[in-house]
Amino acid sequence: MRQGAARVDAATPAGRDRAVDALRAFAILGVVLGHWLVTALVAGGDGTGLHTASPLRHMPWLAPISWVFQTLAVFFLVGGHVATRGYSSARARGTTYGQWLRSRLSRLFKPVAAVLILWTAASALLFVSGTDVDTIHTLAELALSPLWFLLVFAALTAATPLLLRLNPLWPLAVVLHVDLLRFGLGAPAWLGWVNVAAGWLVPYTLGAAWTRGELERRRAGWILLTGGAAATAALVAWAGYPASMVGVPGAGISNLNPPTLAAVAFGLAQCGLALLLREPLRRAMSRPLAWAAVALLNLSAMTIFLWHQTALMATTATLLPTGHLPGLHTAPENLGWVAARLAWLPLFTLALALCWTAFRGYEQGPRRSTGRRSRIVRSRPTARASDVKEHHHA
Repeated sequence: MRQGAARVDAATPAGRDRAVDALRAFAILGVVLGHWLVTALVAGGDGTGLHTASPLRHMPWLAPISWVFQTLAVFFLVGGHVATRGYSSARARGTTYGQWLRSRLSRLFKPVAAVLILWTAASALLFVSGTDVDTIHTLAELALSPLWFLLVFAALTAATPLLLRLNPLWPLAVVLHVDLLRFGLGAPAWLGWVNVAAGWLVPYTLGAAWTRGELERRRAGWILLTGGAAATAALVAWAGYPASMVGVPGAGISNLNPPTLAAVAFGLAQCGLALLLREPLRRAMSRPLAWAAVALLNLSAMTIFLWHQTALMATTATLLPTGHLPGLHTAPENLGWVAARLAWLPLFTLALALCWTAFRGYEQGPRRSTGRRSRIVRSRPTARASDVKEHHHA
């Protein structure tokens, strides 16, 4: 293991900012663990039907869990930084916008085909086998829910040339006014969907500001962290926003669906923390084992993101005939459920590893010794072909 990690470390381009990959890896792990901890599939009284529930509904005082694992703002921060830097570099090389965009979007959507094909077939088989429609809808909705992120991310990626110089205060102002209209002046609820674009534009354009070199001083990170945290606390304490930063089934307002001003303010705090962690992460990534783990996770970022919900559901459905197992099929009503769910995490990880083994080829492509160089590691004569893989930015 140490020898393999040393080869990956030695083959990594010297100018690569490893902190960017580390932040993406932590964001991926946050989303996966967050979903596994707060998404419950509860079996009905007859032991067959499944419906979604959340421990945050029964135990709202666990809301701080969502503060740790709701890391989408970091995704968009890193994505905006990588996209704007990549587009500027492509333009300097003479690459056209169309060529650059096709390359970016193909890396995003190639792994989606496998998810759509499998769940279309699975839904048809469940329907033919007599599974109730509500259960099929619940499972398919959870499995395909990560796709909304890709659609928003793809739209922002396509607009990257227009966003190179956009100040994050502009989309933040849009979010503020939309929430004022919705919650203060009684505007229709559908207006909130404007924030799906405006809300995630805020961290994305912060990523563009990072590319421009405007966030290099630690002062910028501290301003974002303290200002975002203070604004979030004030909005939750005095403006009636939910404390949970993820959706809670049955709740009147969701901070995430669509994004609210509280979620965006919280994202600013997360982005500030991410910027402050860049130097510590660069030092940590100088260790070959740590860097190899992050590089491997980034090579499979899309596969892990798209299949982690399927891993959860496959485990739950497979064990359903054995009875209502605590933490898996039972209602998340107490700390006993939380303890039981933690015990299931290794099995979820094993199921995700099986999905990764089966479907990583859609993201990484077939193994080969020649072709385009990796974006994480570069080929060297002393490295085995199997040790150097093609990396695709998520």
